[in-house]
Parts: sequence; structure tokens; C-alpha cells
Amino acid sequence: MEERLQKVLAAAGVASRRKSEELITAGRVTVNGKIVNTLGARVDPDSDEIKVEGRLVVIPHRKYYILLNKPAGYTSTRFDRFAKKTVMELVADMSASLHTVGRLDVDTEGLIILTNDGDLTYKLTHPSHEVGKTYVATVRGVVTDEDLKRLREGVDLEDGVTAPAEAKLLETSADGRRSVVELTIHEGRKRQVRRMLAAVGHKVERLVRTKIDGIEAGDLPVGAWRHLTAEEIKRLKEAAGQN
Repeated sequence: MEERLQKVLAAAGVASRRKSEELITAGRVTVNGKIVNTLGARVDPDSDEIKVEGRLVVIPHRKYYILLNKPAGYTSTRFDRFAKKTVMELVADMSASLHTVGRLDVDTEGLIILTNDGDLTYKLTHPSHEVGKTYVATVRGVVTDEDLKRLREGVDLEDGVTAPAEAKLLETSADGRRSVVELTIHEGRKRQVRRMLAAVGHKVERLVRTKIDGIEAGDLPVGAWRHLTAEEIKRLKEAAGQN
């Protein structure tokens, strides 16, 4: 539901209604990247990105959906007294209380979603609604057609046989010492991709998650984050069976 911009700013604690009006007319407020300097402007606090002097305005009770391109070395938890670094340090400019949707190993890079939508998080991580997650792995040795076949059919691990995965060989080094494999899984077991590849004889040297339900990083740099688009949020909610 749309509301007057100055009312939204005041409700978010940016300033009083009158001071918020002054910020707007001075051209110090942007909505979705564009300066808005008219007092009659209306915005949707649940979907529009509002900034004052370049700082994001966090709307109380608004749901946030963030895509982070995680570097290696960061733990995917909100609090961990044993972790040297957590992903929350990378989204410190967001004052909303976010949590991760699933996890990435500390030594795995790539995409992870953070949100304050607890219902969506529960549904996306529930076994009945696990969305597809795509990884690119650099492994030791030559990955054969038989290895790919085993990955596609399911690998027997200590916690049971994995569900069929999509597996594709991207390249093999000229000396045969390394291969690069793309793997898409629909489960969320601990260190699953690493264990699957180890089970077919290939130790992972580098692992990057490149897609979550088709959502990609694009030009998002490592260590940076962006808001998910309305279409991406809709896609995730549909995958989770959330209307």
C-alpha cells in the first residue's frame, strides 16, 4: 500500500514529518535510485528502496530479501563465538534483523540469501521444498562420464543415498590434474557437494555456489550484496509454495 514519502520517513525514525519534508524538497531523498523532491510523492514501503543521503532507510515491519556473494572465510550464521568472521559483517549497513536461508560452508564461496521473513526461510529449507542450488567445483583429477553418471543417479553417503543431481563437466586441465564440474542439487545436507564429489574420487579444491533457484549474481562483486528483485522474490515464494 502506497503512503506519502514524508510519512514513511517519519515512521522509520529518520526525522520528524516536517524535517522529512525538508529533506525531500532539498533533493536528499532517493526512491529506487531516483531523486524525489516533491512532497506529493507516494511510495510503497514494502517494495521501494528509499535512501536519505545515500543511506538505506529501514522500514519497521518491512520484509527484506538480500542476495549476498559470500567470500571464503565467512561463517554463514548470525552469531558464532568461535567464528573469526560471519556473513553478518558483510551486511552490517542493514539495520534489519536478518538471518541466512540455509548455509554455506566457511570455505565455500558464492550466493546466499538473507531475510527477515521467517516463514519463507522455514519453507525454503524444509526437505519438501528444497530449491535447486547450482555449484561450480574445481576438483582434483579427471572427472569421467562414469563419475557424472553416479552423481546424476545418486551417491551413497554415510547419511544415505543422495537424490539425483544435475552434473556437467565444464573443463579438464591439459595435464589432467584438475577438472571443473557444475552440479545442481535439491537437498541441503551438510557439506553435501564436497562429500558427493569425494565419494566419486575427486577432492574439491574450490567450491562456488552460482545459482539459487535460477537466481544468479550477475555483476555482483564478491563480498557485496543487493536486494532481490520483485520477480526473484516471487520465484522463491512460488518454489516454497508460499502465496
